[in-house]
Amino acid sequence: MKSIDPKDMNRLPGKPLASSDRFRFRCHEGLECFNRCCRNLNLFLYPYDVIRLRKHLDLDSDRFLDRHVDVVLREGNFFPDVLLRMADNASKTCPFLSEKGCTVYPDRPDTCRTFPVEQGLLFQEQPGSEEIVSFFRPPDFCLGQHEDQELTLDQWAEDQQAVTYNRMTARWAAVKALFHNDPWGPEGIDGPKGKMAFMAAYNIDRFRDFVFQSSFLKRYRIKKALAQKLRVSDRELMLFGFDWIRYFVWGIASKNIRA
Repeated sequence: MKSIDPKDMNRLPGKPLASSDRFRFRCHEGLECFNRCCRNLNLFLYPYDVIRLRKHLDLDSDRFLDRHVDVVLREGNFFPDVLLRMADNASKTCPFLSEKGCTVYPDRPDTCRTFPVEQGLLFQEQPGSEEIVSFFRPPDFCLGQHEDQELTLDQWAEDQQAVTYNRMTARWAAVKALFHNDPWGPEGIDGPKGKMAFMAAYNIDRFRDFVFQSSFLKRYRIKKALAQKLRVSDRELMLFGFDWIRYFVWGIASKNIRA
């Protein structure tokens, strides 16, 4: 999810959507453009996307990250973006695209579920005051925008089973917004703190090992009921990782982590 400066709002492509606004869209196999949007993408993957995809593909986090993502640190950013690596073919298709469509459809990423709506985090100087904004932005070739079906943002999220995805992405966006400033100092993002933060966000298997196989639980007080959840639930562990990043990198107190 991209950060948006308020002064750039009127210059962004696409139609801004309020929660009550309706837009027209429907995607199906009968459209000539079907699957055309799944090519040559800068498709951002968020932590919950990675959890769902690695499980669908029966891969551990290391193998999924090695095979399927590119980690990119953009100029002026202090935490890397994770992008889905396209297939090595002429069309640079999504690696999960087949002639019949998406092979990971039940666990497809948030960006795919939300398309043709794009979301961004409207950045405010006051921490915690960020706002998620939405834009209707289908590509010109997309014929789905001419279909009869009309929906609101909430209806579209329900239709695409994106409600949980949207909520998890919003939780991550609030953490990512903290990195508008540089927390790393001379060691940079490649130092121990940066590697720890990336692990907590995107490598759920290594983070679980860190929590349960290091001295972590001796150094920090975690409620027994929560610890039991963290052992078995990737989603709960991911959210705990967000708290850990706030605490470890930024010194922001958490009710779940006490020294």
